[in-house]
Amino acid sequence: MREQRSYPTEAIILKHTDLGEADRVLTLFTPYKGKIRGLAKGSRRPGSKKAGHLELLCYSQLQLAVGRTFDIVTQAQAKENFFHLRNDLWYMTCGFYLAELVDRFVEDNTPQQDVYNLLLAALRILDIDATQVQQKRANGEAASVHDQDRSRLLLRYFEIYLLSYIGYEPVLRQCAHCAAELKPEENGFAPALGGALCPNCSHLWSQSLSMNALKVLRLLQRTEWGKVPRLQLDIRLQAEIETAMHSLIRFHLERDLKSWSFLEMLNAQR
Repeated sequence: MREQRSYPTEAIILKHTDLGEADRVLTLFTPYKGKIRGLAKGSRRPGSKKAGHLELLCYSQLQLAVGRTFDIVTQAQAKENFFHLRNDLWYMTCGFYLAELVDRFVEDNTPQQDVYNLLLAALRILDIDATQVQQKRANGEAASVHDQDRSRLLLRYFEIYLLSYIGYEPVLRQCAHCAAELKPEENGFAPALGGALCPNCSHLWSQSLSMNALKVLRLLQRTEWGKVPRLQLDIRLQAEIETAMHSLIRFHLERDLKSWSFLEMLNAQR
């Protein structure tokens, strides 16, 4: 049987690195091959026909030729470039954060179709939200602070489902240590044990978790995004939920993400 030398695939561009004077190495997230590397020859040259279809976060249809070190992108056509997301600093940074999460957690050449679908859906939601905010501005209306809060909640939703799909589902229904059912009271949270802890295991807590924070995390874990109510969470509750999820991610990755600090800076500027 003749070996296949070229193949088509959809891909979301997670990352790119310059190579030489005109080339670029792309980190591509595909539905059936998982995360792979592709070489886009000449894509940095002025007038390159492929360049606009290979931007970060683009959802593109590609044709790749099998290569020795990297498969080579021979054709590229953007299916969705998330134009509105790219034109808003907050939403664009959210998109970069999701891409960085996927790049760090997903192994090379390992199909993760659930994660692929999750990322594509999240980028579409961020693009719609960015569109609505930009329409408000165009009409002379002030964008509500709750618009940004909604996208922050989407990031938590994404984190929970990403961890679940790759085998690190946060434990939020029972104690991660003794398996006792968690009651509606202040509990604890221990990233090293994978989630929430009951008061009886308080000697293992690394941080506390309020009743409201646990309720929101449980809601996100068991609800499709389209059915998540438009919650208006105060700043402290948002920060508590974010701290819990980031501590869990930091434990699994054993590092911080580059986009965290920039998201935090944009939050502070509100």
